[in-house]
Amino acid sequence: MTIIHALRRIGLRLAAVVGLGLLSVSSAMAHGERAQEPYLRTRTVQFYDVQYDKSHIAVNEQFTVTGKFRLMQDWPDAVSHPDIVFLSTYSPGPMVTRVESYLNGMPARQSFSKLELGRDYDFKVVLKGRVPGRYHIHPMLSIKGSGPLAGPGQWIEISGSKADFLQPVTTMTGIQVDNLETYGTSRALGWYAVWIVLAAFWLLFWLARPLLIPRWIALQKGREDVLVTGRDLAVGIALGVLVVAISFGGYAYAKKQYPYVVPLQAGTNKVDPLPKGHSDIEIKVTKSTYDVPGRSMRIVAQITNSGTEPLSILEFTTANVRFINQQSPSAAGAVHASFPKDLVARGGLVLSDARPIQPGETREIKIDATDAMWERERLVSFLTDVDSKFGGLLFFVNPTGERQHAEIGGPILPVFTEL
Repeated sequence: MTIIHALRRIGLRLAAVVGLGLLSVSSAMAHGERAQEPYLRTRTVQFYDVQYDKSHIAVNEQFTVTGKFRLMQDWPDAVSHPDIVFLSTYSPGPMVTRVESYLNGMPARQSFSKLELGRDYDFKVVLKGRVPGRYHIHPMLSIKGSGPLAGPGQWIEISGSKADFLQPVTTMTGIQVDNLETYGTSRALGWYAVWIVLAAFWLLFWLARPLLIPRWIALQKGREDVLVTGRDLAVGIALGVLVVAISFGGYAYAKKQYPYVVPLQAGTNKVDPLPKGHSDIEIKVTKSTYDVPGRSMRIVAQITNSGTEPLSILEFTTANVRFINQQSPSAAGAVHASFPKDLVARGGLVLSDARPIQPGETREIKIDATDAMWERERLVSFLTDVDSKFGGLLFFVNPTGERQHAEIGGPILPVFTEL
């Protein structure tokens, strides 16, 4: 009985280890963006106001992702500037298909060039369910030379059957295509078959002949004339003529069948940033530390309100993680219902002085953003970077609920004891 109990304990421990491993794999599959360095996620692109209009859809049903992003002024030197960018979404494989996308209202079918640092852009992506399952979907901005930068991801549940997926389109000449995903597949397979048959014939034609040893012996005896016979030459010429005839014949047929052909687009578009929003805030960071044991980022900043209305700190966001000041009257509606709850810090934002900053006032405020998400999102490896700096957006709100935001950032020092 002792052996049986021991085996049971071993089995339970193995099951627990396997279960934890599966959970880790699931987490990694859902949050691959955590593998990126913090300076990429905190000092390049800051996504905000991201919304998903649906979280449960069926195959062929559409959903929309909207939001904005700021290209940070304090762009890291080690990262290529956003001279060429492409707006898209990230999912674990082709589980959804993109129907349309827009950047500042312009169609985003192609890449955009020369986006400006320190400015904001608006995006919209319409997607359609393709493969049933539960997937983590992110808006994503890919930058040439730097790679993809993902926004906050949401779980999307897709029901139905993959066999029911359709992608109907109408061509420029009015041809109705029932499913773009399978359109032309049989024709492509037919051409593959033609070339495979010709290649197989040519290979078998020579394999049926004496191969290496007999031909080597003929070369040793100086009888190169017997290596290629008249029949070999005739078959080679005939096959060459047939290949050329099929190639030009196929081209002529395709040209007649499809007279209007649009090549793949390789050019880039230009888009102006959103108009500069009204901002009455100036921020100067005088000190910033990260309390390693306490998992807390502490910032001391001098904030100046140059406007005509009092302003209160509402939110600090960085790398898609949001810290909300729960003492603000606008805190209740600060987070949209579709925003991922796992990216909102439970502890919120703690301020040394939560009173509104009056017009013309400059006040030093200590900002404390404490949560285990710093570790979970792997945002603390900046402590070992050669350029240890942080970045983010600080949102303010006036008495009528109108928001303003400004960049905040600077060098950061890791500490292991209370300073």
